[in-house]
Amino acid sequence: MPSLKDLRNRINSVKSTRKITSAMKMVAASKLRRAQEQAESGRPYADRMQTILASLTSGIIQEDEKIPKNKELPKLLIGTGEDSTHLILLVTADRGLCGSFNTQIIRYARRQIKELVEQGKKVKLICIGRKGDQLMKRTEGVEIIRPMREINLAKLTFDSAHGITEQILAMFDTGEFDICTVYSNKFYSVIRQEANELRLIPAQIDEVEQSPVKTDDNGAPILIQTIEDDGQNDYEFEPDEGTILNALLPRNLAVQIYRAMIDSAAGEHAARMTAMDNATRNAGDMIKNLTLVYNRTRQAYITKELIEIISGAEAV
Repeated sequence: MPSLKDLRNRINSVKSTRKITSAMKMVAASKLRRAQEQAESGRPYADRMQTILASLTSGIIQEDEKIPKNKELPKLLIGTGEDSTHLILLVTADRGLCGSFNTQIIRYARRQIKELVEQGKKVKLICIGRKGDQLMKRTEGVEIIRPMREINLAKLTFDSAHGITEQILAMFDTGEFDICTVYSNKFYSVIRQEANELRLIPAQIDEVEQSPVKTDDNGAPILIQTIEDDGQNDYEFEPDEGTILNALLPRNLAVQIYRAMIDSAAGEHAARMTAMDNATRNAGDMIKNLTLVYNRTRQAYITKELIEIISGAEAV
């Protein structure tokens, strides 16, 4: 049975830990608000960029046969035509104490890398975040490439994504990889962050979403006269679609990387706030249990001393 001094020291230690976890929870909550605003403000721009690219590519690719009308398309759009070498951009956090935030994206990346290695593919890895760099060192069949510029995840700016984008474009121009994919945690809510995968090169162009029906103040739909298109009319661009794509695709690459980084940052703060809240509650429960054990032990010592005193008095 532990002594009363040991129990007091244990209770004081848990109380100190609860103060730390409670403070970390409040700090994470304050950082989450700013990170969430940053992530939500960056999403419409990234989504609109995907929509513009989808509109441009639909004008130069035949819908029926999916064959390019102009064969001189940007390599960032169509790739190299091979898939022997894969470059993976892994976005994690710099610190721990955020629950399963880092481990879930690491497990997802390892599972995908294992499948690629089993297929005979060569895998290269760029880690954004110290946790990813630390946990992926021992992964077999992976060549880890260091970022040319140090990225401060505490103060994310578009320049951070622009620096890593320049490195990826330089590697692609020299033929060091065929396909580039980013793995990151996508932020949905405070309690939901899921591993997400997005192909960057060749560009993953989603279909253009249909615009919602506009309504007036009374809720009635606004009828807009549209021109029927029988599929024979082509839109003219100035400059041509290829020139526009050459300018937009590198920027889209930076935008999508920046979006993955700010989503991961918001998810990190949300996961840390949730983890520290659970830790604070568990510390409170542990203090209650230890206090109960302390009182029972103290009562047992007092009872034992009383019995010894009474026994001694009767012996006299």
